[in-house]
Amino acid sequence: MAVKWSGGHSSSVLCLTVSTEGLVASGAERGELALWDGGGSPVAQLRLPQAEDVTSVVFSCRRPSTLYTAHGETISVLDVRSLQEPLQRFHVNEEEINCLSVNDSDSLLAAADDSGAIKVVDLESKKVSRSLRHSNICSSVAFRPQRPQSLVSCGLDMQVMLWNLQKVRPLWTTNLQECEMEEESPQSAGQFFNPPLAHSLSVASCGNIFSCGAQDGKVRLFRVTGARFEHELEFQAHSLGVSQVLFMPEGYWLLSGGNDGKVLLWDLSSNVGKQQKSPAKSLHRKKAQAAACSRKDGKLNKAASNEHPGVVPKLSIEHGEKVNWLSCAEIKGSRRVLVADQSSSVSAYPLPEP
Repeated sequence: MAVKWSGGHSSSVLCLTVSTEGLVASGAERGELALWDGGGSPVAQLRLPQAEDVTSVVFSCRRPSTLYTAHGETISVLDVRSLQEPLQRFHVNEEEINCLSVNDSDSLLAAADDSGAIKVVDLESKKVSRSLRHSNICSSVAFRPQRPQSLVSCGLDMQVMLWNLQKVRPLWTTNLQECEMEEESPQSAGQFFNPPLAHSLSVASCGNIFSCGAQDGKVRLFRVTGARFEHELEFQAHSLGVSQVLFMPEGYWLLSGGNDGKVLLWDLSSNVGKQQKSPAKSLHRKKAQAAACSRKDGKLNKAASNEHPGVVPKLSIEHGEKVNWLSCAEIKGSRRVLVADQSSSVSAYPLPEP
């Protein structure tokens, strides 16, 4: 079922991104960068200086020819119309960068790294405008659509944070391990051996719902309400860690990829906001969550955990390799999920229409 895109890399592909014009970029170990057309043929290749692993790539929303690339501690800005020496470089992070995100006004770029730092670069002044921090490796950061000053982040400190760039401290924080301990579920004892280290984030196009994939195999959904977020839904998605989550461009269709070698497609539209049909129940739930959550520790009580064991995937792909990155592209009029793994090729699978 998969179409293999090969010939662009000789090393393991680590990251993927798709421009608004449908061009696909992939980054791999040893500084390898490749561009692909919709047919899966490599159209350009580049080896970045120092041959450091390319760990994250992201296109500008407003200038689709501009590609931001993280390799080692450096961010290189490239013009994909002529893939040569970088137009400019930012060296603002002290350790290896794990994730890049650019806001939809193309004014700010966020880079999360192994030190736990998130460096936010003002792309006009080309200077760091904010330095945010996790207490351990920051694995993922994402700007919220239509809210250029707001972003969410997660890390191996098991923290999920909401930030407004007018403030240095997070607006709201939840500790995933403390949530698990509060629930007192049968799995709680196992959390000490398989803690919910947070690996990946994705924000839905509405900007108010975001998902988080963690080492315990669960996917969690949160709803942002003003200066905080609420636990909306969680479910066991993979038998091993969830390495990637990705909302599709419209609605609440979510892709997840795991260390178990599976890629799953979830339709969460019937679950998101399901409990808000009754205003009285909604108010009661919000009060319960407000009591359970605090800015300090983000604890959740059992009633507010919203675990749904019955959530089942719309599509299950037995990819067979640990998933490094997921992306979604429109190719010849139909949707494809693009999967990067330990190999040097990219796999493309057809997706049902939402």
